[in-house]
Amino acid sequence: MGRVRLSTPVEVEMYRMMFCAGLAVGYVLGSRAGRERYEQIKRMAQRVTDNPSVQEAAGLVGAQVSKVTTMAKDQVASRLPHSRGEEQDGSGTGWPEEAKTTTVSPSPY
Repeated sequence: MGRVRLSTPVEVEMYRMMFCAGLAVGYVLGSRAGRERYEQIKRMAQRVTDNPSVQEAAGLVGAQVSKVTTMAKDQVASRLPHSRGEEQDGSGTGWPEEAKTTTVSPSPY
């Protein structure tokens, strides 16, 4: 594409106006086509999600995720000190009592 050479201020202003008009027309036409395509994709996605076999597969995946989550939660809980029968101090932090009584000396600076 060659470079446009404009010699007068009127030509420059006309070029700018035509450029802006072209942008506006392209935007309007593109947004209409874009909206139609969006609606088409949305309808297709709705048909897929309404399909009984897809819903069944989603239910199976959800049940499996729930099962794995419960197993992971139980494994983590079994490794925590309070779940092995160790005494808690009631603070809810899980830290031993010694950490609670430790004092920090102020900085001389």
